[in-house]
Parts: sequence; C-alpha cells; structure tokens
Amino acid sequence: MKKVLLQSLAAALITSFASCTQPTNTSATLPETVTMSKEKLMDKIKGGWAAQTIGVTYGGPTEFRYRSAMIQDYVPIGWNDGCVKGMFDHFPSLYDDIYMDLTFVEVFERLGLDAPIDSFAHAFAYADYGLWHANAAARYNIMQGIMPPESGHWLNNPHADDIDYQIEADFAGLMTPGMPNTQCEISDKIGHIMNYGDGWYGGVYIGAMYSLAFVSDDINFVVEEALKTIPAESKYHKCMSDVIRWHKEYPNDWKQTWAECEKKWNQDIGCPEGTLMPYNIDATINSAYVLIGLLYGEGDFFKTMDIATRCGQDSDCNPASAVGILATMQGYSKIPEYWMKALRQVEDRNFAYTNMSLNRTYATSFKHALELIERNGGKVTDNEITIACQAPKPVRLEQSFEGVFPIARRAINKTIEDKKEFTTEFEGTGFALTGGVKGVKGYIARVEMYIDGELAETIVLPSGKTLGHRVDLAWKYLMPKGKHTLSFKWLNPEKDTHIKVNDLLVYSDGPQPVAHQ
Repeated sequence: MKKVLLQSLAAALITSFASCTQPTNTSATLPETVTMSKEKLMDKIKGGWAAQTIGVTYGGPTEFRYRSAMIQDYVPIGWNDGCVKGMFDHFPSLYDDIYMDLTFVEVFERLGLDAPIDSFAHAFAYADYGLWHANAAARYNIMQGIMPPESGHWLNNPHADDIDYQIEADFAGLMTPGMPNTQCEISDKIGHIMNYGDGWYGGVYIGAMYSLAFVSDDINFVVEEALKTIPAESKYHKCMSDVIRWHKEYPNDWKQTWAECEKKWNQDIGCPEGTLMPYNIDATINSAYVLIGLLYGEGDFFKTMDIATRCGQDSDCNPASAVGILATMQGYSKIPEYWMKALRQVEDRNFAYTNMSLNRTYATSFKHALELIERNGGKVTDNEITIACQAPKPVRLEQSFEGVFPIARRAINKTIEDKKEFTTEFEGTGFALTGGVKGVKGYIARVEMYIDGELAETIVLPSGKTLGHRVDLAWKYLMPKGKHTLSFKWLNPEKDTHIKVNDLLVYSDGPQPVAHQ
C-alpha cells in the first residue's frame, strides 16, 4: 500500500517460475472435528506466514503500477535468491502487510487473548511506521479521541471500504485453525479500528479462508465455505459470488473472469484519492483478485501468486493473501525450495518496527492457536491437537456510503498562504477535499470549516511530516441536496508553512445524467 515503490529494485530481479503439487485429500463438507499432530499444525502456521512474505516480495515491484490494467504475461516479474534480504535491507516498508499484523500479535502476546480493543488501537496508532488510507485515517481519529469502532466508520473515515484490514487479517485466521467464527470475533474487534462495511468484510473473508485452510485441502470448498461468513445482501458477497460463478463458466481463462470483474465491480466510491480515477484500493475488487489467484492457481504455488499479482492494483498485498492461504493449506514444508532459498536469509531478522522475526512469529501464532483450540471445545495433548470445527456463520450486515454517489472530481490546485482563507462552491449532497499541510515537523494547523456560512468543524491538521496527519483535508456526506458553499479559515498560520488544496470530490444521492449538445 506504499505510495511509491523503488522501481529500480524491480530491474535487479530475475524472472523465474516454480510450482508445487495439486492438493490432495479433498473434502466437500466441513468435518465436526479434525485431529492432527502438533508438528503438522506448526507446519501450516509457518506456511501461512512464510508464503505471505514471499508473495509480497514477489509482487512488490508491481504495486499500483498497473491500475485497472492486468500485467500481461510477457511482462517479466523477477525473483532471485537475494531479493527478500534486499527488500529487508533497502525497502522494509514493503512488508506493511506483515508488520501491521504483528502489531496485533504482539498485543495478544503481551496482554493475553482477552486484551481490550483500546490496547490494540493505541499500539496501532502510536507505532513508528507510516500509514496510508484507512489505517492513516484511523490513526488520526484515535489520536483525536475517536476510538473504535467509530474510528473506522465511513462517516469518520472516507477510506472505510479500502483494503487495509484485508491485508492485516492473516494473523486472525492463522490463530484460529478450523474456527472461522472465532476469527470473525477477533476481526470484528480489530478490523473496525480502521474499516467498516466492505472494507471490514475483506478482512473477515481472508481470515475465514485462512481458518478453513487448516481443515480442508479443497480450495474450491474453502473459498465457498468461507464466503458464508459474509452477509449475502452485501456488495462484497455479490462480487465474490460472481467470481466463483465466472470461474465455473470460464475455468481455463482467468483473464476473462478478470475482465468481467472490471466491467461490473471496478468502481470506488469512498477513497478520495481513487474515486473517479483508474486507481482502486477498494477491498472488494482487490479481494476478487485474491480469489482469482486462488481459483485459477489450482493449488500451484507459483501460479496462484503470479495470477493474483497480474490482476493489478494492490499487486503485492493480493498475492501475499492468496499464497498465504494456499500455503496454510499445504504447509511450510511444501513451499518449493526455489522460493525458500530467499526467505531463509531473513527468518531470524525482525520485521521493521517490531520485535518479531518470522521464527518468533511462527512460535507465537502456534501458541495462540493452541490456546484458542482449547477455549473453543478442542483438545491439546503432548503430541496432537483436535479442532472442534465451526460451521461459518454470517457476520452482521453493514454497508458504507449508502445513498452516496460520486458525480464530479474537480482539480482545485490552490495553496492557502497569504489570504489564509479558501472558498469554493459545489452542488450535491456531500464532498471530500484532498490536500494537506506542508511545513515544519511538529507544526499543527487549526482550520475552521464553514458550510453555507455556518461553522461545521474546527479541524486539526498536523503537518505531513508529523505522525498522525489527516489523510484528507475535509469531507461531509448526507447533506441536503443543493448548492453549497465551503470555506476554510486558517487560524494559526505559520511562516514557511502552507495548506495545499488538491481535488474536490462531489457526491449526490444518485448518478447524474450528463447533457450533451
């Protein structure tokens, strides 16, 4: 989810291929219990963590370079034995997919499985790493006293449907083997720190697939069974159902399914950076790409990862999720050596911003999984475990941006400096304004926002160089339909500091017809 990738790193990689065998011992129904050795459970947990690290490394150089465009087969995506170490050394923020997960894993380890939500929110908000989109908006909210679940709600967070919790939910599935409903409870608490609605569902679904991958070797069964955790009325469920149906219609052509997704589902409503643009960080479309990788990958490690990457958009996070689920199913021991050579060089190194290496993470997730197995009716002995499998149940229905439609995007491109004020007009039922404060580190601007002449909000705007900056300047939805005037008044201007106003996104209560002469 990084804004800019070091593209020169991609040029140093070498394109290659690897594969693994088809899954065996397929199961068309969820068993009541599953017994396995502790060694096998650990192998699966290690597989999930290791594979997502490989997946994010593989897709990293392509991330958001292909927006609403697939990465064609002739485009090389490289790999070499030193590439994971190279990313650890020179681009550690690539692994936000993983160190974000580990923030929550560390809280569970420190405070126990009943740790309160405030502890997760505080650890997340005050960590040293940079954040983007829904995560960054949630950090700002928490620092301003807006706590979960309100910190992720779409009225407080324009990025509520973004991919953020989807890429962070792996930990929840890996600590709940065969227990998707327990995973949903964890995701309900933590996923609403930063997301709501379809953005939350992205994490619930990914986590449920991880959970079920422990107890079934049938990828088609896992993707369909896990979808039972998502309300059928939701847009997210409808999109995933379409992907499953299109896979059956076009079983040998993932590109046709990708094209069907683009036609029907590649539209964003919330994210002010991506709406009415080819850029789409919405969880729904990116989950579809994960699903395409899993279904068309047919149990092959490389093929699963490569297809999920070549779908584009968030093309490091998506292969990480897809191949992480697959390797949870098949195990660490089944990851081809071609990929493991690079990974072994870093398994004892801590991820940036954490005290957790992969080897420590394997052991910690294993410990948490054993505790949750016993808590939920399973058994743990010296050598084996028995999981009381849970039939997936749907979480509650919630949808962001209901009745809200983007109708215009206007470039403002103004800097608030001398006059210390800014005014613009629009016609609709809501708006989002992109931009930010540029200035000295630690500076915090205070701006009064007026709508139709009335004070609507006094906004705190930390400098872009300050931890906890506000992702978007301002937004408001569900306003009375009509013409509106939006004004800013800068209360505490500072020398060598300015407020940049970029784009105005206008919303209404429905699509607007465009008249042509």
